[in-house]
This record gives sequence, structure tokens and C-alpha cells, in this order.
Amino acid sequence: MKKIWTLIILLAVILMLAWLTSSTALEIAATATGLLCVWLTARENIWAWPISMINVALFFYTFWEVKLYADMTLQIFFFILSIYGWIVWLTRRGAAGVRPTRRLRRWGILPLALFLVAASGGWGYVLERYTDASIPYVDAFIATLSIVAQILLSAKILENWIIWIVIDVLSVGMYAYKGLDMIALLYLIYLGIAISGLVTWRRNYRADQAKAAKEMESAAAQPGTMNGAVEG
Repeated sequence: MKKIWTLIILLAVILMLAWLTSSTALEIAATATGLLCVWLTARENIWAWPISMINVALFFYTFWEVKLYADMTLQIFFFILSIYGWIVWLTRRGAAGVRPTRRLRRWGILPLALFLVAASGGWGYVLERYTDASIPYVDAFIATLSIVAQILLSAKILENWIIWIVIDVLSVGMYAYKGLDMIALLYLIYLGIAISGLVTWRRNYRADQAKAAKEMESAAAQPGTMNGAVEG
């Protein structure tokens, strides 16, 4: 109940600030659904995914209006990855509500880093040369980094939150520069939720690992106990 009240208070603050800054209805809707989505994701709630699909549709149009084309295109990837995440979170979950959290393997770091460098550089070049994008390379880098984070999030990998924290810090500055005050505020709140998500997911991951280790020990000890009884 306390967590629900925290969300309600955050939404109330956003609505009040939206009124004070004369934000559009579209920006308010995108902000509110975005906040709800991230809040549910940090708590490993499966309803984060359908709300995510509504949120990306709203942001697609918002970014198109202010010529942040990389962020606009990003929403298409997010929509596809939301469907993927919805499916993944519901598989191999056993008796749990969602799939257990995993860690990023070392062999997966290099491909993601190469993708980040190549995609953000190429995307930024295209935006600079062929569009009237405002800050093409910064926009492209944040957008590409967001794809990497979303892939990890959809796959239920813990390290997604570390990347989201970096993205949120960069995004606050970019959206404030573009005059999107409500979205800048939203990403500031995202930053706090991302930190909370990292702490929560890490705690749950360690609990799951400890439980699995205990079950393995119990399973290994059981045959020995039975053999001891027979031998005796």
C-alpha cells in the first residue's frame, strides 16, 4: 500500500507541474504512462509491458513534433522489444510471477559495445546529413544506448538498470536543453526509480541464487542420506 501511495504522489506532482508549465495533454499523458511503466518494471510487474506500448506510441508523436528523429524512431524499437519482453518475462518463471533475473555474461559485453559505437555513429551521421535534427550525435547516442538497455531489460538481465541510470542522466540535460521541461522532470524521476530498480533486482537476484544453491545442496544430500540408510 505504501508503494501505491508513493506512485500516486508522484503522479500528482507531475500533474501539478504540468499545469504550472502549461504542458500539452499529449506530454502529460506520455509522462504519466512513462512513469507508471518504469515504476512497474522496477517492481518486476508484468503489467509494465502493455503500458509500455501505450507510452511509446505517445512519445513517438511527441518527439516527431520537436524534430528529435532518433528518439522518434527509437519508439518503434521499444514497441517491438516490449512485445518481446512481455513474452520473455512470462516464460521459464516456474511458480514465480515473472522470469527470474539473470546477469550479463562477459562474452555479451563486446558485441553490445561494438553495436553502440557503430550504430550511434552511423545514426548520428544520417541525422546530421539528411535531416534537420537539432543535436544529431547526442540524440543518436542516447537513442542507441536506450536500445541496448531495453534489450537487456526485455531479456530480464540485471545490468539494464546501470545503463538506464546513465541514459537518465544524459536525457535530463538533453530534454531541458530542448525545452521539454516535463519530460526532463520525468527522466529525473526515472533516475531515482532506476536506482531503486537496480537495488531491488539485485536483492531479488541474490535471494534467487541463494534459494537455488540451497535446493541443489538439498538434492545432493538426499541420495547420500538414502544410501547411508541402506548401507546401515
